[in-house]
Amino acid sequence: MGTDLIIRDATAGDLPAVTALYGHSVRTGTGSFEYDPPDHAEITGRFARIRDLGLPWLTAEIDGAFAGYAYAGPFRMRAGYGWLVEDSVYVEPDLQGRGVGAALLTALIDRCEAMGLRQMVAVIGDADNTGSIRLHDRCGFTLAGAFRSAGWKLDGWRDVIFMQRALGPGDGEPPAGDGLPFVGA
Repeated sequence: MGTDLIIRDATAGDLPAVTALYGHSVRTGTGSFEYDPPDHAEITGRFARIRDLGLPWLTAEIDGAFAGYAYAGPFRMRAGYGWLVEDSVYVEPDLQGRGVGAALLTALIDRCEAMGLRQMVAVIGDADNTGSIRLHDRCGFTLAGAFRSAGWKLDGWRDVIFMQRALGPGDGEPPAGDGLPFVGA
């Protein structure tokens, strides 16, 4: 791995690489319970929805090459959840375990704290996804629970692991502002 790791805001120009990486994960892994990889148009729509909410979507580059991405999305589209986000982190397979995921997740946490958000959850597909569980543990998340046999993927039942991390003052004081802009929530 090169030494020039950059975390930056994602752009539309990153979406072909995002589509390819996520598609690989959908086809070969159990971290996502989607069966069919979404195409570029669908990923573009997802990107736009996250950005329209004012939430961060980040890209990692190593020596100018795409290395992974992370974003924060709404946990549920209800006003009372306006200070809670769910993270998603994906790293190119040949770069996993080398600090890219931690750099992305740390930057994502920092951005969400700066927005005044108060909690972040990780909804980790498959209890055997130890890399993601370790990543979240190292970034201050704790186990919040599990749904056993919640999804069927690659010929087996898969658990969903929930991990949670406070952002900023967490629940130590009331939130400021209106939270995320959920229209019609």
